[in-house]
Amino acid sequence: MVADLGYGDAGKGTVVDWLCAQGIDGKPVTAVVRYNGGGQAAHTVVLPDGRRHAFAQFGAGSFRPGVRTHLSRFMVVDPLALATEADHLAAAGVADPFGRLTIDRAALLATPYHRAANRAREIARGADRHGSCGKGVGEAMAYHLAHPDDAPRVADCRDPAVLGDKLALLRDRLTAELGPLPAPPVDAAIDAYRGFAAVVSIVDGSHLHDLLAAGPVVFEGAQGVLLDEWHGFHPYTTWSTTTFANADTLLAEAGHTADRLGVLRTVTTRHGPGPLVTEDTALPLTDPHNPTNPWQGRFRFGHFDAVAHRYALDVAGGVDGIALTHLDAVSPALRMCVAYDWTGRLEPGPHGDLDRQEALTRRLTKTTPVYTDIRPDDWVAAVADALRTPVVLTSHGPTATDKRLTPTRPAPALA
Repeated sequence: MVADLGYGDAGKGTVVDWLCAQGIDGKPVTAVVRYNGGGQAAHTVVLPDGRRHAFAQFGAGSFRPGVRTHLSRFMVVDPLALATEADHLAAAGVADPFGRLTIDRAALLATPYHRAANRAREIARGADRHGSCGKGVGEAMAYHLAHPDDAPRVADCRDPAVLGDKLALLRDRLTAELGPLPAPPVDAAIDAYRGFAAVVSIVDGSHLHDLLAAGPVVFEGAQGVLLDEWHGFHPYTTWSTTTFANADTLLAEAGHTADRLGVLRTVTTRHGPGPLVTEDTALPLTDPHNPTNPWQGRFRFGHFDAVAHRYALDVAGGVDGIALTHLDAVSPALRMCVAYDWTGRLEPGPHGDLDRQEALTRRLTKTTPVYTDIRPDDWVAAVADALRTPVVLTSHGPTATDKRLTPTRPAPALA
């Protein structure tokens, strides 16, 4: 299981690609299972020959022959975006992307109506934007919570009558609340989803048992634990459980367990508004894969925040090891925050107590970091010591060939 222990963008995609290239316990990886989020992910994988793809819904191991993708019931699936992504993968040399994809029939659909409503709400917030990706994922989750029986699901793509009723009701409810929305007619959406259902394999929950029986599987998370819908710094969070909880549920149902790999980069970053205690605009860093965009805003850089990442580890229930990325970006200018001016550790609160999380957010915006200097060649040991967790994999560049297992690592399953 792979999860980001920050605000996202730490390099989950390149780590998943490495796992799929390397194999697990000497066996080839057979599938990547996506266990949260939706089309707002952007897990960039770069191959040594220069090919590149930002994986949104397909698993980040898709460049590796034979590695399939399964979108679990915890995903919010956007069929129109999937079609665009499949086209890009095919152009990049991935044969028959849809033929290597299975989708749980119970997964929610993100539709053009959700996307339009998402953007309308974010625009209405003005200067108080939450930093949405503008993809409609949160809107789909909110609609499901309010109207669980009426929320469109992947299985409905096989039944145009049911899907049409759900889409019309969704459109009418959102229009009554927000006014006219720039989205296609229901008939056009139905035609697109019928075409989608004809080319993908829609399965039930038992399919995951077959995948796990066939060989090693990588569970790929999206976004980061510090954005978790219940334990993140509300309201600057995602409508998704970004811890290992969904993957744990899927594995328990299938009678399996898995190692936990947390991903961190040597700088703590954030795309869009919200707390970033260690932000330093003087850091000479850029990220070509994360430009400023009209929905999330600018990509922000801060020094490594060990306090925030300790909190993520506690919220996630710990990991077996850390994959530390962007070691090629370390310099004497980069420091580590080892404490805040008021604490050295953030304690997780009760599940679902968003008032507490919002109060924590307000305090974090007024927090001063306490730093220590790290020599460029000491980062691996410093991170392992600060987080009391072994660093088992390091990344010194964008490709799988830039990854290294740490020489002091014990011999668990990640090999």
